[in-house]
Amino acid sequence: MNKSVTKVTHFIHKYFLPLLLVTYTLAATFPQIGLAMRQLSFGDLATPGLGTTRISISLAMLSFLLFNAGLGIKTSELLKLRNRPQLLIVGFLANMVIPIVLSVCLRIAMTFWHNDDEVQNLMVGLALIIAMPIAGSAAAWAQNANGNLSLSLGLILLSTFLSPLTTPAVLQLFSFMTQGDYAEDLSEMASADTNVFLCLTVVFPSLAGMALHYIAGEERIARIKPYLKLANFLVLLLLNYSNASISLPQVVAKPDWDLLVLILTVTALICTVSFFAGWLVSKGFRADNSDKAALMFSLGMNNNGTGLVLAATALADHPDVMLPMIFYTLVQQVIAAIVDFKIFKTEE
Repeated sequence: MNKSVTKVTHFIHKYFLPLLLVTYTLAATFPQIGLAMRQLSFGDLATPGLGTTRISISLAMLSFLLFNAGLGIKTSELLKLRNRPQLLIVGFLANMVIPIVLSVCLRIAMTFWHNDDEVQNLMVGLALIIAMPIAGSAAAWAQNANGNLSLSLGLILLSTFLSPLTTPAVLQLFSFMTQGDYAEDLSEMASADTNVFLCLTVVFPSLAGMALHYIAGEERIARIKPYLKLANFLVLLLLNYSNASISLPQVVAKPDWDLLVLILTVTALICTVSFFAGWLVSKGFRADNSDKAALMFSLGMNNNGTGLVLAATALADHPDVMLPMIFYTLVQQVIAAIVDFKIFKTEE
């Protein structure tokens, strides 16, 4: 049974990008199941002073992904970060600051774009991409490239645990770069409700996973790891299908080609610059190839699953804001594969 699970997991991992494209195709052509899933709920959770959060299927799936990520983290790996904490701090700041600066420049450049509503949708989508923590998959890419796993995990955890502070700050900043209803929505998402959302779906599940790993021990976790990896891939694809079912059917029915080209161009540019920023930080610190891999993949990959769930919850009346996150999810996987092959495989 274990061998069968490993084979299926290996297949999904190898062909994840094509499978993700199939998932989006299904969401665009057969969205009914995804939309029905969004109506299911485990009820509401009221938190004194922080508001009420609806425990939807999407939120539960997102929490599982972050729990699974925490479960795979070894405390021994994180302790290695004591040697070069400055690289961790600078990498984290670069992950936040550089995409924001680039977005400000893009906002100025798009002042004369013929459709202001398209610009507003794009900026809100970028806000949600940049505001999200570093993707857990960055550690897998870094490990595959013989990167510094402790640095990669440290960047992921630092961005994850600080997200209740950094995410509202980024959303509020982008509210000044948008107008009307879009600016109001970003300001509302920067409120305490977003904090409780991030704590419930990102911080607490990650901490719970790390705690269970510590209590259960490495040997027990290793025995169930193949099943957890398979479940992680399946839930990730299902979550992407459910979130994409809101916006992609409209894109297929009435494609707005200039908007799609704009989103693809901007997301590819920001993702490429983010990967390049990781390379620059590694050069600045004269880091070795292992640290460079950790920095490049961590700075270039964001947890768009969290952003999509948040957008689907708070911005259902603006489905186009999800398109930048959907595009970025695809783009970051493509660029990660190119970076892995062109830089790290050729340097081995």
